[in-house]
Amino acid sequence: MDYELMVSSIPLYAKAACYTLYLAFCAVVLSLIIGLFCALVLYFKVRFLSYFIKAYIELSRNTPLLIQLFFLHFGLKIEAHICAVAALAFLGGSYMAEAFRGGLEAVEKIQLESGLSIGLSKLQLIIYIIIPQALIVSFPAIGANMIFLLKETSVVSIISITDLVATAKDLISVYYAADEALLMLVASYLIVLVPISLGIWFLEKRIKYAAFGN
Repeated sequence: MDYELMVSSIPLYAKAACYTLYLAFCAVVLSLIIGLFCALVLYFKVRFLSYFIKAYIELSRNTPLLIQLFFLHFGLKIEAHICAVAALAFLGGSYMAEAFRGGLEAVEKIQLESGLSIGLSKLQLIIYIIIPQALIVSFPAIGANMIFLLKETSVVSIISITDLVATAKDLISVYYAADEALLMLVASYLIVLVPISLGIWFLEKRIKYAAFGN
């Protein structure tokens, strides 16, 4: 093991990790917006639009991220960074939609009827009754999807994005130090993912305690 090379490569991995987190953050925010919109459309059975949402979910979940990246970057000639975020959000949105839909369907109909009976508009019903309760139920699935999207960023190096995987590949090609580069890659993902996983687990426990008291 060339420990000197591993130590000297720490700044490269740190920079790549920051960029990977940035990509994941953008993708997660967009996928949450897409997922919530899709879930609400399906929940309220919006005519015509529901068919497009169902088609999108099936297309997204049944095509590999790699193929989506190739299509956007090499087919549509979209810039690499935008392509990476768009593809991750396109994939994540469908999974978030299913997570949100499970939470929405768990909201009891009597609560919706009670809200309407006291004069709440449909928008107020969504904001104050439906979404808060749906989030409590769907948060574990949402958290798992966040981790999934962060790990899926490892694929974007295929379109010349300088993420953690690309950094490891560069070190291997220059120094022929596969063991060192891959060990640093594994360590980098653990350093990034473990705190986030623990944070999501902690939030899940707090939300469950606040909602159910146990």
